[in-house]
Amino acid sequence: MYYRRRILLALLEAFDNKLDKISLQKLLMLLCRQQQKPDFHFVPYKYGCYSFQATADLQTMAKYKQVELQHNDWVKIDKEKYFPVLKGSDRQVVMYIKQMYGSKTGDELIRLTYIKYPQLAIKSIIAKDRLTSEEYQKIIEAQPKSDKTILFTIGYEGISLEEYINKLIVNDVKVLCDVRKNPLSMKFGFSKSQLQSACKGVGIDYCHIPQLGIESNKRQELNVQSDYDRLFVSYRNETLAHTQEYQEKILALLKDKKRIALTCFEANICQCHRKHLAEAIATLPSFVYELKHI
Repeated sequence: MYYRRRILLALLEAFDNKLDKISLQKLLMLLCRQQQKPDFHFVPYKYGCYSFQATADLQTMAKYKQVELQHNDWVKIDKEKYFPVLKGSDRQVVMYIKQMYGSKTGDELIRLTYIKYPQLAIKSIIAKDRLTSEEYQKIIEAQPKSDKTILFTIGYEGISLEEYINKLIVNDVKVLCDVRKNPLSMKFGFSKSQLQSACKGVGIDYCHIPQLGIESNKRQELNVQSDYDRLFVSYRNETLAHTQEYQEKILALLKDKKRIALTCFEANICQCHRKHLAEAIATLPSFVYELKHI
C-alpha cells in the first residue's frame, strides 16, 4: 500500500473512523501543511482546498473494502490500525491535527481554512456566504489577474496533478492546449479525460490538438540531447511545415483568450516538441506577444 494512503486511514482513525468529504479534505490539507514533504498537494476548488489524488486514493481503497462512502461521509471499515505504522513525525502531526481541530465543525473548518489560506478558496462557490465582506475581500485579492497576452508552455513530468494545475492558476491561464499525439499517461491525472475534468473544475478550458504531436514510435531511443535535436529537425520539417492551419488556430485562440498554455510531458523544454511548436507560432506574422515556458 502507498504510504500516503496510510496517512488517510490514520487521519480517519483519529476522527473516530468517519469524516464528511469536505472536512476530510480540509483536515488533510492542514496535516500536509505540517509535513516537510507533503504526501498530498491541493488546488482551489468548488468548496476550497481539494486533492484529486486523495479522492482517487479513497475510491481505490473503497474497492479494497478499507473505506466506504456513506452518504456524504468517508468511513473507515478496515479493522487494521494504521496510526502505529506511520513515521514518528507523521504520528505527531496526526495527533496535532486532532488536538487543534478535533472539536471543529465542518462549517468552522471551512471558515478557518478560507481565512488562513485565501489562495485555496479563490474558486469556492460558497466563500461569499461563509465569510464577512472583509474576509471575502482577501479571497478576491488572492485571485491572479493579468491583462497581458502570453503564450505559455508547460510540462507535467515530475510534478503532481495539483502542482501542475496550480501553475496554470497562478499564471492565470484560461485555456490549456494539449498537443500530445496520444493524450494517454501512466501518471495519475494526465490522461485526456482526467486532465480535462481537472481543468474544468478550476475554470480552465481544455482542448486537444493531436495534429501537432509526435508519433510515439518516433520517441523511442531518445537518450542524449542530440537524439532529441534530430527528432525536432524532423518535427519541424515534417509536421510544423504542414500544419500551419492548426498553428493559426492556436494563435486565434490566444488573441481571443489572452493567456493559453501548450502542454506535453517533458519538464525540460529542450526535450519537448512544444518548444518548437511555440516558436513556430511566435514567427507567424500577427504574433506580437510574449512566449513564456513555465
